Amino acid sequence: MINENHVSALHEKHEALDKRIDDEMHRPFPDTVRITELKRRKLRIKEEIKAMTKH
Repeated sequence: MINENHVSALHEKHEALDKRIDDEMHRPFPDTVRITELKRRKLRIKEEIKAMTKH
């Protein structure tokens, strides 16, 4: 059974990470290491969402 609240929370985290990545990329001197880490976290969340919603 899919916990819809958990999936919803993961979507919110995914969107928040997307904003943080965008913010970092638009800084005068973006931290590429930080961007890479944020993208990895975003991908892990995306994979978790996919695994939870797989039929």
